[in-house]
Amino acid sequence: MMRKQKEASSSREELQLDPGASIRLATFDQYRSLLFSIAYRMIGSVADAEDMLQETFIRWQESTDENIESPRAFLVTIISRLCINHLQSARVRREEYVGEWLPEPIVTDPSSDPFGMIKVDESLSMAFLVLLERLTPIERAVFLLREVFEYEYSEVAKMVAQSEVNCRQILRRARQHVSAMRPRFEANS
Repeated sequence: MMRKQKEASSSREELQLDPGASIRLATFDQYRSLLFSIAYRMIGSVADAEDMLQETFIRWQESTDENIESPRAFLVTIISRLCINHLQSARVRREEYVGEWLPEPIVTDPSSDPFGMIKVDESLSMAFLVLLERLTPIERAVFLLREVFEYEYSEVAKMVAQSEVNCRQILRRARQHVSAMRPRFEANS
């Protein structure tokens, strides 16, 4: 316990001593709600979305400014790829749930929101999350980035490490899967 307190206080001291670190923190905080929205919409779990947000912050802190043209694009790329990796991970695929998957509900009332960063207009309905469950992780990422967050195909392609043409095809298939109203996986009985 004492060790964690010492580490936390030394981290705060480092931020006070390094103006670059406080600028990075401010930049991250500026996009925090967007990043959380992307992660939550891709994963459907507040706890896992927070984990992705923390991992994104760590990678943001470890990156160098030389490689970053747009902080927003860089952060969205990191969190998108982390979410795709999470959804494709062996741990997630190993978990078996009999019955229809329903995501955790999320608090949408701004006055009772513990994070203070999710706006009502950014919240998702259960129906939309159930629709997203019909998609593979890469389809989900492309669908959300293009349809919900309105990124251009060139930006989406960079974020998910695919070609623009492939992203268009992935989005087309994603739309078909959503409109087909069929589950991505058959539940074992």
